[in-house]
Amino acid sequence: MGLFSQLGGRLVGGPSILAANFAHLADEVRKAEEGGAELIHFDTMDNHFVPNLTIGPVVAASLVPETDLPVDAHLMVENPDNLIPAFLDAGVASISVQPEAVTHLHRTLEMIRSGGAEAGVALNPTTSPEIVEWALPYLDFILVMSVNPGFGGQSFITEMADKIRRLREMTDLPIEVDGGINEETSSIVAEAGARVLVAGSAVYKGEPDQEMRKILESGRRAIGQASRGVS
Repeated sequence: MGLFSQLGGRLVGGPSILAANFAHLADEVRKAEEGGAELIHFDTMDNHFVPNLTIGPVVAASLVPETDLPVDAHLMVENPDNLIPAFLDAGVASISVQPEAVTHLHRTLEMIRSGGAEAGVALNPTTSPEIVEWALPYLDFILVMSVNPGFGGQSFITEMADKIRRLREMTDLPIEVDGGINEETSSIVAEAGARVLVAGSAVYKGEPDQEMRKILESGRRAIGQASRGVS
């Protein structure tokens, strides 16, 4: 059992360490945890699938023992199957892959799950929700990218709220959202149906504990208002 399977409809969030100070990574993670973070989002980029080069399983293996929070790895890479075993060995709790980069998605998802991690698919802004229809039985969550993958600090693409609503019509799987999430946009995606919020620049622009708390409170407030029919 992992984070996504145990959500039960709760809204949770965590920092994207892409925006953290890597010289003090464990401390940056702990600060966000003090603000209520319940996961750590770990972006791996290969300078091929996306125009950026970041961190890989060696850094993940160093981070996992330093936190009690589950590490959630998003592989924005070509040939993710080549990296999945190393991330599983590193101890990450969940792994999401880009369907555009996978030749045999069922095989890839089964590799993740058989290795003891939860499996997700990440959808780029213009990737149709219907692409995951036949993969739903093999998924533990869906990650909606609300910016184009590759760089932090981008602005939220407003149409992604409609994509989240469409996915909610298709499945009860937890929906994670990453890209341009801050105190304002967290309420938009939470009202649309997202339950796992990833925020990078918005968390590490100031005091991570305070910024993380604001984002979570805004999202939970929006859910509460929606349940009461308050506009």
